[in-house]
Order: sequence, then structure tokens, then C-alpha cells
Amino acid sequence: MGRLSGYVTVETTSLHKTALRNVAPQRIRGCPVGRRLAGVCVLLLMSLPACGQGGRQPGGELGAVGDVREGFTVGLLLPDEGPDRPLFTRALASLCPRCHVQYANAAGDRARQGRQIGRMLADGVRVLVLGAVDPGAAAPWVARAKLSGAKVVAYDRLANGPVDAYVATDPARVGREQALALLGAMKATGPVVLLNGPAADPYAATVKRAMHAVLDGRVTIGWERDLARPDEAAREVAAAVAALGGASKVAGVCCASDTVVEALAAEMARAGMAGVPLIGHGGRPAAPGWARAGTQTATVRPDVAAEATAAARLAVEVAGGRTVYGTAVVSNGTTVSIPAVLVPPAVVTKGPARGAPAPGSARGQGTRSH
Repeated sequence: MGRLSGYVTVETTSLHKTALRNVAPQRIRGCPVGRRLAGVCVLLLMSLPACGQGGRQPGGELGAVGDVREGFTVGLLLPDEGPDRPLFTRALASLCPRCHVQYANAAGDRARQGRQIGRMLADGVRVLVLGAVDPGAAAPWVARAKLSGAKVVAYDRLANGPVDAYVATDPARVGREQALALLGAMKATGPVVLLNGPAADPYAATVKRAMHAVLDGRVTIGWERDLARPDEAAREVAAAVAALGGASKVAGVCCASDTVVEALAAEMARAGMAGVPLIGHGGRPAAPGWARAGTQTATVRPDVAAEATAAARLAVEVAGGRTVYGTAVVSNGTTVSIPAVLVPPAVVTKGPARGAPAPGSARGQGTRSH
């Protein structure tokens, strides 16, 4: 969706002059109307460029809502508590020392997040970094923010609506790494169980496509479900075991979220599936420990520090009205050509994390439930 700058520039060219000369002169009370209109039009055309510059800040960019030199407020709206807030605050301070972060945590409540967005807009916040509780339902709130003159950076989850930019862990890389981890861990041939994220979530859909690009033709997918809620996972594993003829028939399980891995591992143990590869995603704080202990074979986790740093940069760029560049261009179903920064994930197994930064480095700090 294109953005209107609110400025109009018109040049007086030879074409304008020719058109003005061709105005048929008529007389009203002895005055040539054509010449009078021509004079008025020329004055209007000459004045328009000056009017177009009237609302522009000296040295600022068209469409700017904040100035790094003076500082501005960035609204950070997250779906739940995690490590993102301090990482984002620190990154923003390094880019804009006078900027301030106004934080809101929705605690997983979609309606609560809507109210939080409304309050921030009422407070005059004009840059929002939005980690949507429900990306599909966020469009009305994003549209309201845009009508209020605010800029919106979608964070971690691609919200619907006219967002200005997007940052997240690369979902295609996540799906590919999950599939490769599953193939590498499988000890036997046989059907696998895939438990994907919500069908309406564009991120989950991309992860799913990337997994299939690796797995299709190499393994048999015996049971696959798109889960609307993570708590459905354990029940689906039990149903898969029954449908496939017993626990010994399942060669591996891949789950879209680490939030259910503990319950899923317990269900697999009850079903006699101890030792069957279990691959997760999201990097819940306990997940790396589970992976290294063998409860979970592997997890594909985000680099939260890199995401937060990229989000801070995008917030400063959209606030200044500058053209935003990313590593990709995405669509959320309502808006096309959204500039996106897609951060590579890391794979945690019993060995060192593949793709992760060195221990103790700033990058890679933090984990989050996805």
C-alpha cells in the first residue's frame, strides 16, 4: 500500500504556458477574462511548491513523525513477557539517545492489546513496534494507527494491515532447519508426525511450506495437523499413534512450538515413544536444556537480540520518513511489498548450537515462546 506524503509539487512548464495562451479571451465589463484567469493560474501554480514545503521540518524528510536530534517515543507492544524489551530498549538508545520506549505487554489477550494500542495513540505515540497477539485480527488497529499518522513496524509476527516494515526470524529458514534436524535425527524409516502452527498465520504457513520442500519425497508424512492452539499437540500425537498402528510405527515428531514440548514429551513417553526424535521451534527458555538432556532432540530458536536491534533500526528509519530497506519483501494478505528484515535462526541440539553466535556474545541472547 502506498503512503500519501501530503505534499504536492507543480511546475510551470511550457505546456502550462501554451495552455494558458490558448484560453479563449472573453470580456466581462470590458476586462479580458482569459488573461485575468491566466494571471491567476500562473500565481497559483507558482505558489504551490512553496505551500508544499510549509509543513516540512528543516532538514527533515517527507512523512517524518520523529526527529533523532530531538527524540521521540516508540511504543513497544508485545504479546507476552520475554527478553525482547531490554534488548530493544538498549538498541534504540544506541541509535537515538533521546528516544523513549513506552512498553505494553498484552499477556496473550488480543482485546487487551487493542486497548493498549488505543491508549498509546491517544498519548501521542506515533511509532509503534507491534508484536501482535493475533496477527490476523490486528488489521483494524494497524489501520487506526495509520489514520492517526503513526508508523507501524510488525515485530516477530506479521500483523495484517498497512504496516510500514517487518522484522522476524526467517520462517523459511526455520522450516528448513526443522526438517533437516528431523532427517538427521531419524533412526528408522517410517512415517513422521508434523504439528504445524495455525493455518491462518502467514509465518506458520511459510514454515510449513519450507518443511515440505525438504521432507516431501524423502519421508512419509503419516499425520499432519495445523493447530489452532498449542495445547492440542499432545492429543494429536495420541491420535496419530492410534491411526498409524502404534508407537513403533512413528519415526519422528516435529512441532511448531516449544511451548508444548514438555507436555508432548510426556505424552510420547506414555505412548512408548521414548527415543523418537522430537523437534521444536521457538526457543522457550527451557528448550535448550531439554535438547541437551535428550527430552527434546533439537529446537530451532530465534536470535532475539538481532531481531530487537533490527526493529530499533526500522523504528528510527520509519520515524524519520526515510526509505526502509530490508533483506526481503513480504505480503501480509492486505498489504504488498512490505520491507522485511529476516534474521537467520540457530539450531540447538545436544552439541553446540548451529548458526548461533559464540557464547557470551551480544547476539543470540534471549529466547522466546513463539
